[in-house]
Amino acid sequence: MELIGTAKFYYLKPLLITLIYFLSNGVNAQLVNIESKRMQSDSVRFALKSDLLFNYTDNNGDYLFQIGSNLTTQFKTKDLQKIFFFIGNYKLIRSNEKDFQNSWFFHLRYNQKLTSLFRVEAFIQNQNNTKLTITSRNLVGAGIRLKLISSEMTRVYFGNAYMYEIEKIADTGQQFYNHRNSSYLSATHSFKETSLNLTETIYFQPLYNDFGNHRILLQMKAELPLSKVISLSALYNYFYSSFSAVNDIDRSSNLSLGITFTY
Repeated sequence: MELIGTAKFYYLKPLLITLIYFLSNGVNAQLVNIESKRMQSDSVRFALKSDLLFNYTDNNGDYLFQIGSNLTTQFKTKDLQKIFFFIGNYKLIRSNEKDFQNSWFFHLRYNQKLTSLFRVEAFIQNQNNTKLTITSRNLVGAGIRLKLISSEMTRVYFGNAYMYEIEKIADTGQQFYNHRNSSYLSATHSFKETSLNLTETIYFQPLYNDFGNHRILLQMKAELPLSKVISLSALYNYFYSSFSAVNDIDRSSNLSLGITFTY
C-alpha cells in the first residue's frame, strides 16, 4: 500500500506543483491587505502570530522542496495610544532546480491615536516575488486612519495615505519611481453566539499623475475560534493591477482554508 501511495504522488506531482504555483501567486500579489493582519486588541499590549512550514520529498531524484514562515506581531505603549506593528513572511517552493515560488515581504507600521475617531500612521515596506510582472517593490508612506463605527460587535475604518514607491521589472531591468495614493474601507463584524469574525476590505491605489495605473484588492476573511489559540480561517482575495507603463495587466483570485495559531 505504501508503494502504491508513492507512485500516485509521482504521477500527481506535476498537478500539485501547478496548483501550488497558481495558489501561491494569487496570495502574493503586489498589494497586500494590511487590514486583515491587524490585531484588534484594545487592552492587550503585546500580541504575536507565527507559523513555520518545511517539507522535502524525493522520489527517484525527483524532489519537491517547500519552506514557508510567517510572523505578525504588535506592541502598544503603556498608554495604549501608540502601536508598533510588524509583518514578515518568506516562501520558497522548488522542484528540480526550478522555483515555482520565491518571495518575501516585510512591513513595519507606526500608529498614533489622537482622538477616538482620528489616527495617523507611517510605514515602510519591502516586497519581492520573482514570479510576478513587478518583481521588487519598496515603499515608504504616511496617512490617516478614521474609526467610523466602533461598537462591541462592529468596527468600520477608512484610511488614506501617500506612498512613494520604487518598483522593478527583472525581465527588462526597468525601474519606476512613483507617487501613489492608497485608500481603503474595512469592516469587521463579530457574531456573539458563534464567536465568528468577518472582515471585508477593499483597497484602491492609483498613481497621482495617472489613474490608469492602479491596483484594486477585494478581500473577505472569516475566522472561527476553536480554542484560545486555534481558529479555523477562510480567506478570499480578488486582485487587479493595471500597469499602463508596460501595457500589462495582472489579475488573480484565490480562496484558501486553514488553521490560525494565536499567542
